[in-house]
Amino acid sequence: RPWRMVLSRSPVEPSPPWGYRGHEMATRAAVAILPDEMPDFFRGAGDHLVYLSPEPDRWRISRYPELDGAGDYEHYVDLENLPQGVLRARDRFSYLQRLHDAGVSAREGGLLPFRIVELHQRLTSLWERWHAEDDPDRRRFIEARIIDDAGVLGHYVTDASQPHHTTIHFDGWDADAPNPEGFSEERGFHSRFETRVVNAHITEDDIARLLPAEPRTVAGPVRAAVLDHIMASHGQLEALYRLDRDVGFNAGSPPHPEAKAFAAERLAEGSEMLATLWWSAYRAGRGSR
Repeated sequence: RPWRMVLSRSPVEPSPPWGYRGHEMATRAAVAILPDEMPDFFRGAGDHLVYLSPEPDRWRISRYPELDGAGDYEHYVDLENLPQGVLRARDRFSYLQRLHDAGVSAREGGLLPFRIVELHQRLTSLWERWHAEDDPDRRRFIEARIIDDAGVLGHYVTDASQPHHTTIHFDGWDADAPNPEGFSEERGFHSRFETRVVNAHITEDDIARLLPAEPRTVAGPVRAAVLDHIMASHGQLEALYRLDRDVGFNAGSPPHPEAKAFAAERLAEGSEMLATLWWSAYRAGRGSR
């Protein structure tokens, strides 16, 4: 998956999906709806969580090629390429083996759902240790790890709310795929939508007003909730391309109301899902305590 065709790269700070601003706004909005029951150290770490939300894109440094390529596939999943049932694989390695057996490369598949579930499970295990720890110094060490993983989790959850991260049509409609509605094949659509338009027209208030007062509690397996989140985002793919064709996603003023509303809704979906996963990890880690 040629991310260099999507991102305008510099040797220090790449221009990331959702832009830094989009990730940061979604994360701050997620912190704001956490219940009072969430421990004070977490609710008070808003600035830290916001800073960490673009972190996986800061690892994309071309002069460090092993680091630059290490996490590429974790930012997306190309649902059209996946064999039926493959997302039910036990873990990322079983999934990759099943892709291989079907003649699909890791690059053609992507790892986004597994990355989200793995980080959620790490958070849950950290909360279990936090609740069980009596030593105040060790508890502070665990708190630092919780904030770090929670902030990084936010990146992938909000990536998943952007339909481009769920599809082979990740930066303009794939020229080799059927295109009966005449969707744009223009390279640069990805960053134009989620960086330039968001930076120009979306505010934290636009996201916050779309959120519930508190996050949901996940009922049932978290992986199913994560896949629902990704599938709901993918379900908005054609709407994204229709809006671009019919009204345009443009950074100039004024923004088209439908285009602005769509971008805000996608970020709000990511924000609400992030708060839900944070909250569910805390509750699961607390157990019967």
